[in-house]
Amino acid sequence: MNAEAWCLAAKFVPESYIKQSENACKTRENVIRQLLQHKTLPDIGWDDITIETFLFELSGMDSNNFRGNSGTGEREARFASELVRRRHYYFGHGIGRSGDLTESQPKAAGSSLMYKLTNCLFHDLIKFMGISARCECLVVPVATGMALVLSMLSIRGVLPNAKYVIWSRIDQKSCFKSILSAGFIPIVIDTIKVGDQLQTNLNLLEEKIKELPRDSVLCVMSTTACFAPRACDDIEGIALLCNKYDIPHLINNAYGLQSKVIMKRIQKAQNKGRVDAFVQSTDKNIMVPVGGAVIAAFNVGLLEQISKTYPGRASSSPVMDSFITLLHLGKNGYRDLIMKRDELYTYLKQELLAVSEKFGETLLNTPDNPISCAITLRTIEPEDLTQLGSMLFWRNISGTRVVTTLETKTIAGHTFNGLSTFGMQLGWF
Repeated sequence: MNAEAWCLAAKFVPESYIKQSENACKTRENVIRQLLQHKTLPDIGWDDITIETFLFELSGMDSNNFRGNSGTGEREARFASELVRRRHYYFGHGIGRSGDLTESQPKAAGSSLMYKLTNCLFHDLIKFMGISARCECLVVPVATGMALVLSMLSIRGVLPNAKYVIWSRIDQKSCFKSILSAGFIPIVIDTIKVGDQLQTNLNLLEEKIKELPRDSVLCVMSTTACFAPRACDDIEGIALLCNKYDIPHLINNAYGLQSKVIMKRIQKAQNKGRVDAFVQSTDKNIMVPVGGAVIAAFNVGLLEQISKTYPGRASSSPVMDSFITLLHLGKNGYRDLIMKRDELYTYLKQELLAVSEKFGETLLNTPDNPISCAITLRTIEPEDLTQLGSMLFWRNISGTRVVTTLETKTIAGHTFNGLSTFGMQLGWF
């Protein structure tokens, strides 16, 4: 309410009560003003009433919610279901325009503002987690694999003759399929075993770069975090090679935003060599429903091209989920989650070590993987390994996986032997 409305309200309720309520409302207004002014994550997360107040104010800025609006076009944010309308806080226009994700919509000032603020919040979070160099970021309403596709298609704009993507192997199908979906030929670089962990084969990667015509390589795709015993790629070494041979470097950082260790390695890689863009999942890093990703780039021109590559308008649902969650957490809330995750990871390793020793197994030493653990299963007969995985699942233990080392998988004509072993014949089993 404005000042006049508060004065009128005091004619119905004692003025002292109204004044107290007015001050409380102004406190919320100041919180919103500070967000618009500073464009950064709040230190202390917002309460739900403040978040919902702002959401309703933003959706009220979209034309479909104007009182007396008469929408006669084909894109008027219509809802058949009131339940769907309420689920989306009355947002219905989506984000962007047909030519650019970041372009504001005339009919959707509120949706456009929410999107730009969400990009600002993620930018601040990326900086908070360890990226100090100038970079920009873009929230896209697709999961990590499709975000990688968008990135590769955008790089093709400056390398029209490129047809190969050099890929340090990880056994996650979405990453490999993203290369195929973008229309490129993957050059698979198997890992090498160093101690208990699997690491980047930099020598082989450089050999492949030298073998291929310079303008035929679109990029090198590396990965920061995956399932143990796979270690984080040597992104610093890859960055040096990409800088040396003038090849774009795209990092699959799906899990990495939640790790300051990984984010600082990305910054170090950029300082030493070349990193064009890095992609992270929203659901894995800030706990929202699947369907969003954040593309960050030191090459700002590339990010602008990615924004223009997306066809048509985009769903605002993943954007709103991220917007709400980041405001709810704030920097302090996210810091607490990171500290708790680190504590739980240490506890998990301690308990797995005790279990593995009890049953004559080994907890693998994978110091360059800060998100995952692995133990051997030598004492279990090969034919019983999948049964162990089934037993865990039926006891409601999710997130674990049993690797038999025997599985072979063919994806679009490419055969992967020893799926989930990352191409190594492991001697632990």
